[in-house]
Amino acid sequence: MTKREEILRIFPDNMKSRWDQALLRADKLQEIRLGVGQPVRLIYSGEEKFLSGRGVLCTDIRDSWYLTEKEMDEIIRNICRYSMYAFESEIRQGFLTVPGGHRVGMAGQVVLNEDGAIRNITHIRFLNIRISHEIIGAATEAMPYLYENDRFLNTLLVSPPGCGKTTLLRDIVRQVSEGNPYGTGRQVGVVDERSEIAGSFMGIPQNRVGIRTDVLDGCPKVQGMMLLMRSMAPAVVAVDEIGGYEDMKAILSVLQCGSSVAATIHGNSMEDVSKRIRTGQKFFERYLFLEKEQGVCQIREILDRDGKRVHKGRLWKN
Repeated sequence: MTKREEILRIFPDNMKSRWDQALLRADKLQEIRLGVGQPVRLIYSGEEKFLSGRGVLCTDIRDSWYLTEKEMDEIIRNICRYSMYAFESEIRQGFLTVPGGHRVGMAGQVVLNEDGAIRNITHIRFLNIRISHEIIGAATEAMPYLYENDRFLNTLLVSPPGCGKTTLLRDIVRQVSEGNPYGTGRQVGVVDERSEIAGSFMGIPQNRVGIRTDVLDGCPKVQGMMLLMRSMAPAVVAVDEIGGYEDMKAILSVLQCGSSVAATIHGNSMEDVSKRIRTGQKFFERYLFLEKEQGVCQIREILDRDGKRVHKGRLWKN
């Protein structure tokens, strides 16, 4: 199934024709933003466009298609295959993953339990459809710096939002799992708390994460890392967007069991990393700093555990 067909499946039949022009550039489409009473917005490589009711891309908000409450309800019913109850646990987390690994974020009226935990989200009135893009080979240029004597080094990807760290992590997982010129294939365990690495649908990864990769989908990082160590014996554990003492405690436990770690974190410098981790221990042996330049994600630099550069020049990722 093509990316265009995957995205079209999100919308009911009576709306599909409106998306023909918009999906001619499906390979560049990053987000579809929908809100009741709001203009339909599409983000292509960081550039915002509006979609008219006739299915024409435009830059003038006055020509935009303004989504009605009825249309929103139709889209949600279609995504949930007309069974909101079956997807209640996912909706409670604020998102669903659909075939192709695309993630539909949801916002609306929150219903709480007596203990203050979220029981459900009702009257969903806002959707953020994040389009999944795999870049096979994205990590190839970085792989020589991530191994030492066939051992995968503990690696932390650092970047501001939108610079491709999850895309890069996914390809690192794939290459570690399947093997590459610098290391034999390893068993990898992925804790995919927000379903962004593997993009699992009904437990099946929609993205290529390697033949030796096990995925815990929708599981909190701390519990997930411990569960994987007990049950799946991974040689490498991968997690997205770490931060805080509990995450680092779990990572330390993974390392003490003899496994390596690949993780991402928000930031732009070693100072940012130190502020977020706050342990004083140098867990990671490689730090990959990402940035976006003229709309292109790239690896700005790779540092060792002591903050020294291990390569010269930028490595282009996509």
